[in-house]
Parts: sequence; structure tokens; C-alpha cells
Amino acid sequence: MTEQAQPQDERMFQLHRIYIKDLSFESPNSPRVFIGEWQPKHELNLNTQVNRIDEITFEVVLSVTVTTHLGDQTAFIVEVQQAGLVGVKGFSEQELGPLLGAYCPNLLFPYAREAISDLVSKGSFPQLLLQPVNFEVLYAQRQREMMEEMQKQAAGAAIN
Repeated sequence: MTEQAQPQDERMFQLHRIYIKDLSFESPNSPRVFIGEWQPKHELNLNTQVNRIDEITFEVVLSVTVTTHLGDQTAFIVEVQQAGLVGVKGFSEQELGPLLGAYCPNLLFPYAREAISDLVSKGSFPQLLLQPVNFEVLYAQRQREMMEEMQKQAAGAAIN
């Protein structure tokens, strides 16, 4: 009896490594920001970048920046680039976008969140726990924005 043939285009997703690529913490107005009432306003900035390493290996970098203000003073700025090295095989180009642009950032975010919380605490500030982020919604929103921009450009080119 012969063995069943394995499909040549078998799907594979493998998380090889999660690591911090870059990290920084600044408290430009300390020690003055420690005096007085703590009523901060937080600004969160997220970004993802995908770098192809070889045919099946990608580096996904999730950049998270939190800027915290007390009134008109910056209390602290914390930046983390949390990265992951993933192996991907057997996915179409259409499937790769959401996989690398939404699924992988969802995997990386808890690690970035922990790093930020640790840095803020080590800076002698109250603990900062970032709320979960739905990267699928952000990815879909970004795709819509890109499509709208392409349609505007096409409409503008058609007029000229």
C-alpha cells in the first residue's frame, strides 16, 4: 500500500522568536512631575512594520509609543519596538496581509504592554496598563483608507 501523498503547498505558521528590538524611556520633567496631583493624559501611538527576511521568514515589528502629559508638561515618553520572527508557508498574498498585519501584532502586543508597564513603574510612576487593542479592526480600517486614497488618486488622474 502506498502512503497518501502530502500536499506540496501545506500551510505552516511558526513563531520562531519574540524579542525587544528597541526600547526607550524618558522623563524630561522629573522630579517636578512627581509633585502635585497625578491626573495624566495618555497618548497612544501604534505602528507595525513587516520585513521579509527570506522566502518564508518575516520579521514583524510592533511599535508602541505612549506619551503622558500632566497639564502642559510631559511626564514621560515610553517607546517599545516589540518584534517577532515568524515562518509562513502556503498562504496566498491576500491571506498574508491580515496574518502579518493583524494576527502577528495581536501576538506581540501583550509583550509590549508588559515592557511598557515595567518601564513606567521603574520610572517611579503609577502602573500603566494599556487596554487590549483589536488589530483586526485597525488593519481593516487602514485597508479601507488605502483603497479610498487610491480611488481619489485614480479619480484625480482621470480628470487630468
